[in-house]
Amino acid sequence: MMSSAQLRLMSDLKAIRQEPPEGCSASPYGEENLFVWGATIFGPDETPWEGGIFSLRLIFGEHYPEKPPRVRFTSDVFHPNVYSDGTLCMDIIQDAWSPCHNICTILTSIQSLLTDPNPASPANPEAASLYQNDILAYNRKVRLCVRKSLECAS
Repeated sequence: MMSSAQLRLMSDLKAIRQEPPEGCSASPYGEENLFVWGATIFGPDETPWEGGIFSLRLIFGEHYPEKPPRVRFTSDVFHPNVYSDGTLCMDIIQDAWSPCHNICTILTSIQSLLTDPNPASPANPEAASLYQNDILAYNRKVRLCVRKSLECAS
């Protein structure tokens, strides 16, 4: 018998297959384990992130959707709200989590965060400082991440 977390993950998988959010995709790494997913976010057009292909890992627990998944980039990302290990500092997967969120809303929120960071709550102080004080230097570092992401994707 499936747990409530597994049932919800099956529902999320069906939803993302039927109506994937633009510029995002995700699925379990394997059919035998619904609790570990891989995801891809494409850098939004007309931003420094444009053209990038960024990979993430989402790990869901038995208490999903009451508790959020652990989410981290597996691609190199230079961003004020991403720790050096790829973990995100983002309210909807932390203290503002609600069971109404699903994989689609998580991925679209992350994609939005790429272009609209919160430098007041920095996980990466260097990125936050550059974003606030030298946007051109920040954008150059972002473009380096985009180039790296394309090298890793090919």
